[in-house]
Order: sequence, then structure tokens, then C-alpha cells
Amino acid sequence: MIETTVRKQYDHLASVYDRRWKNYIANTLTFLKTWAEISPLDNVLDVACGTGEFERLLLTDYSTLKIVGVDISEEMLAVAKEKCGVYPQVSFHTASASALPFANNSFDVIVSANSFHYFDDPLAALIEMQRVLKPNGKVVILDWCKDYLFCKILDIILKVIDPAHQKCYEQDEFHGFLSSANFVVSRATKFRFGLFWGLMVATGGKAGEAGEAEEAGETE
Repeated sequence: MIETTVRKQYDHLASVYDRRWKNYIANTLTFLKTWAEISPLDNVLDVACGTGEFERLLLTDYSTLKIVGVDISEEMLAVAKEKCGVYPQVSFHTASASALPFANNSFDVIVSANSFHYFDDPLAALIEMQRVLKPNGKVVILDWCKDYLFCKILDIILKVIDPAHQKCYEQDEFHGFLSSANFVVSRATKFRFGLFWGLMVATGGKAGEAGEAEEAGETE
């Protein structure tokens, strides 16, 4: 099962993950923090939260923000718990993206960064996010974008050498998943940093609540 492979891989990487991917993490999560426009009153769920670096970034601005992080790697979560241990309103749980252990309509904002290409059933994960998102809440997902040549090549290579890797998606495919899970994309873009990395981000709301979709243009 893909999740078992991902769990083992990231349990092994947990102690070095933040150092190994320092620049990538800083660039992507700083962008996501600005894009997501999270309010200090929001109740936030971070799906596949890893070492809790996004939580750390949010808490530097809003020290009382309520955040729940979930991940399938207990070792990554151990790093996150140590990093955010001084914040009693922040908690972390071992859970699959496709089986979230929360009641319906629990969160104002759901984020997921750099993990969509690992989900073995991305539609099931999005349906779970839809279930636990409050009415008028928003989901914000950032991931690699196969519309860019480097990510297209990387996707081919990782399918051969990395058993944890599932699939990179083009932006249209990604938005198709969101639509199938009953989300309406209200804001989206593609962007690059450095010479290679190409990413996409989308903000969505529950169908019937988000109004007309207004996609942002591509930025470089």
C-alpha cells in the first residue's frame, strides 16, 4: 500500500527533513502563508503537515491560532510536536488524508502543501476535506505542477526510483479532482521559483457557497 511506503520513507527522513529541504520549504510555505490569507480567528486543519513548519510560520504572526495537523508519519509528527509544544491550542494526530478523524463541519480553513502527488486516492482525500470543512470555509492546496517541464520529467523519474511517489498532475487535472469533490475553485495560479520548481495552488469552497470561480492568471 502506498501509504505504508510513504510512512516508512518519511519516518526515516524526519530527523533531517527540515535541513535537507530548507530552501524549498521556506519558499513554498511562505508563499502559501501569504496566499491562504488565514485569519487569527480561524480554526485550521493542515493535512499532511509533516514537521509542522507551516504551523510554526503561522504562529509567528498569530500565537493563539487554533491549528490541527495530521500526517501518516509518526516521526515527522514528533518533530512537529516538539517544534510547537509551547502552544496548547495546537495539536497533531496520526491520520490518513482519506480518513480524517474529525466531525463534519469542523474547520474554517484546510490546507495541504507539497503532498497531493503522494496521495494514492486524491479524490477520497478531497472528499474528506469537503466533509470536515465548515460551510463557507475554504480549502487551499499547493503542489507540484506537471504543466512545467521539470515537474513532468521529475514525475517520470520518481515513478521509477521512488516507490512512495504516486503522480504529479496538470492544473486542469487538479481542478477536475476539486470539482469532483464538490469544490468550486475561487482563486488559482501556477508559479515557479528558482530555475526548476513549478507549482500550482488553488483555493476552493463548497459548491453552492463559493460563488463564481475566478481563476488568477499564471505568474512567473
